[in-house]
Amino acid sequence: MGFRVKAVIAVAAACLPPAAAAQDSERLTALVNAYRAAPGSCDGAAAEPMQPLTPQPVLSAIRLGPGDIIEAALERAGYATELADALFISGAANVQGAMAALRKRYCATLLSPAYAAIGAYRSGADWTVILARPAPPPPSISYPDWRDAGQVILAGVNAFRAEARTCGKQAYPPAPPLRWNPALGAAALAHSQDMAAQRYFSHVAKDGSLVGARSLRAGYAWQRIGENIGFGQNTPQAALDGWLTSPGHCANIMNPDFTEMGAAYGMTAEQHAGIVYWTQVLGKPR
Repeated sequence: MGFRVKAVIAVAAACLPPAAAAQDSERLTALVNAYRAAPGSCDGAAAEPMQPLTPQPVLSAIRLGPGDIIEAALERAGYATELADALFISGAANVQGAMAALRKRYCATLLSPAYAAIGAYRSGADWTVILARPAPPPPSISYPDWRDAGQVILAGVNAFRAEARTCGKQAYPPAPPLRWNPALGAAALAHSQDMAAQRYFSHVAKDGSLVGARSLRAGYAWQRIGENIGFGQNTPQAALDGWLTSPGHCANIMNPDFTEMGAAYGMTAEQHAGIVYWTQVLGKPR
């Protein structure tokens, strides 16, 4: 998933009544789609018309403050996305002025074919437009059992370890295949489900525990332990691909000191939102 935030320094402005602010947000969304339908030009060059963006109330309800990360805001709102942009304008007294500023500063982003959804909101003279490409919904009904998903990851990991690899700048020789360990699988499942239930993404659980303590809790006496986590991928292979392209996760996978692993996913109750959390636990027993 990719996320970007563009910002303009804000100026103080009086607040509007909520109803008026909502109406202006809807008008701004309509003006963006009108611009996409007949852009004329962008940055001095002719621009091709684009498909309209679908208004999404959940995007209009998101409120971003200074330093906020759009990825985290979308996750809290239960909106799974592959790509998102937040555009900020300050000092515009009306919707026409806001649209003019957006066209001047962000015309290429407004006309990007990468986005399919839009939300907007106004706070005084501050305007925010959020553009997004929603993640495809997960196949909730036919989603594999977590053990089957773990076996897909295990097979992919062992195929990867069978050859010499480079993780970032570190070269690794081929490593022996890993064995599936049910206790490590249980530890991975518990952490994935906990992240999904409490809506957080971290190696540190809400109870303060780390992978070592969680593995012991699951009944695994370890000599060495490691963990990879992922968020938002809709298939086991996609989760594995994300780890393999990340130097730190890749290094965990290629570490010859690990001999066993377990992996699992957890999904939020709102399955239509596509919020999936993945955990892989790697270990070497005592």
